[in-house]
This record gives sequence, structure tokens and C-alpha cells, in this order.
Amino acid sequence: MHGYPIPQFEGDLLPKLIIQIPCYNEAETLAIALSDLPRTVTGFDSVEWLVIDDGSTDETVRVARENGVDHVVRHTSNRGLAYAFMTGIEACLALGADVIVNTDADNQYHAADVPALVNPVLEGRADMVIGARPISEIEHFSPIKKLLQKIGSWVVRVSSGTDVQDAPSGFRAISRNAAQRLMVFNNYTYTLETIIQAGRKNMRVVSVPIRVNGDLRPSRLVKSIPSYIKRSIFTIVRIFVIYQPARFFGIVAAVLFGLGFLIGLRFLYFYLTEGVSGHVQSVVLAGVLMSMGFQALLVAFLADVIAANRKLLEDIRYTQRSGVIPGANAVKATEDPLRF
Repeated sequence: MHGYPIPQFEGDLLPKLIIQIPCYNEAETLAIALSDLPRTVTGFDSVEWLVIDDGSTDETVRVARENGVDHVVRHTSNRGLAYAFMTGIEACLALGADVIVNTDADNQYHAADVPALVNPVLEGRADMVIGARPISEIEHFSPIKKLLQKIGSWVVRVSSGTDVQDAPSGFRAISRNAAQRLMVFNNYTYTLETIIQAGRKNMRVVSVPIRVNGDLRPSRLVKSIPSYIKRSIFTIVRIFVIYQPARFFGIVAAVLFGLGFLIGLRFLYFYLTEGVSGHVQSVVLAGVLMSMGFQALLVAFLADVIAANRKLLEDIRYTQRSGVIPGANAVKATEDPLRF
């Protein structure tokens, strides 16, 4: 699979790495996460930290500044993890990042694995690198959550054509070129959708094994198992609808039309063997199902056309992003933070 070109760095011109951390009321754990983050990484001239404050009501910003965060961007209200992630990507691009690492404020991921995460990008082997956690060994993950993690990863592999082992992992490295092409539609999480986008745009996506730390707080995304299951199913279905609309609605059309056709054959069998009386309900049901199947087929064609239009809009957005001036709209953490 051929990806988009990785920037080549020659001589003394080394790339800039920015580690971004989306935060929402993370004052209790942020300092712990920051204390483990590297300030130097082999192959980079500079390593900077960026915190995205997603409308926190606690002392998250103060903790970030006191612990040496270079840049802070702020939302005036809580907009969710996916929106915070994309705000961070935009800010990192504006600050001139050549490689972006995303991690969590709850210190879930082992910060010492940052070099392993960025190496495939530096070596030109990947546009996006996903840290693969040892899911089966994580004690605070329930059996249902582990199962859903595996199902979600399988769906992403099928939809994206990649070999990602841990699609829901938020510990990832992204090249500048890849970051400029990302666009998240889901308000709940960015993890699955960004991988599918990368795969469908022929970017090179690589998984590397990473370590995890102990659980410091309950997950913000998993408020309850039923809620997590519902959101996960909705996210998976939405991914298919957005990125493979013709296939999704085509399958729906085939199932409906096929059921109607079989029921119609059943009626024909009884008509030929028993005469004209009875089984009128079968005729009605067969007609309804086949009509619904035909309508779903029409939706499949329309959805495919809309998907093609979306791709054109994404190309336009990439063109606009690639013209971003490094450092524009950026602030130091000691200054007044940006507000979105």
C-alpha cells in the first residue's frame, strides 16, 4: 500500500515533535502524566507539549502551566473528546509540528514508549502509528469491554484495509501530512474514524506494541457497560454508513429484496399446489419487502454519490490546511490561551 510522502529531513534540519493531551477536568492526574513525558526524543530537534483544555471547570490549566506545558488551547465549553483531539491537531499544525503524538491525561499509556511510537514515522515507514495495548492482560478492563475492543478493531481492519490490532487506542503518532488530511465526524471518539480515513486514503498505518500504566480513574468514555455497548454499536454502524455507504445499503437492499423474493416463492408454491385461496398475507409481505429492498438500493446509489462529493470536500480541506503558516494562532502556556 502506497502512502502519502513523508517529509524528508536533511542535515541539521530535524523535525519538531509535539505531544498533545486532550483534557477535561484532569487536574488530579495531569501532573502524573506530564511527569513521565519525554523532553527529548532521538531524531527530533525539539519536543513540545500541548494541552487542549476542553472546557474544564477545575485547575487543569494551572496544573498544565506549573508542570511546564509549552502550549495551551482552550474550549470555552466542553465539546467532547473527538472535538478536542481535532482542536489539538489544528493547533499542532499551526505550531509547525512535523510529527504529532496524542496521549491521554490519565497516564494510561507508558510515556517511555513514545520513541517506539514515532520511529516508523521518522524512518518513512508509516504516516500513522497506533500503539497496541495488551488488551487481554489489562486487569481493569471487563470481559465485555475487551470483547468490544476486539470487535471494534476487527470492524476497523475490514473498513480501512489496515492491520491495526488496537483501533480504540488513543496513543498514536501522526505525520504532518497525515494530520492535514484528517477529519472527524463522530462527536464521541476519534480513534476508529481516523484509522479508517487513513486506510481509505492509502496512508501507511502501522501498529507497535506499547505498555500501559495502572488505572488512575474510571474511564470518561465508559460511563456504564450498557452505555458503552450502545455507543460502540452506534459508532461501528455509523462508520460503515459514512465510509462504505454503497456496501452498507447494498447489503440492506439485498437482505430485504431476498426475503421478499423467498416469501413470494413460498406463495407461488402454495398457489400452484393448493389453488388461489389463502396466503394473501404472504403476497402483501413479499411486495412490501421487495419494495423496501428496491428503495434501499436507490439509497445505496445516492449515498455513493454523496460519498464521492465528501471526498472532494476533504481534498479541498487538505489544500487549505497544507497552506497553514507554522506558528500562526499559537500561544505559549504562559500567555492567555487560545479559546475555541
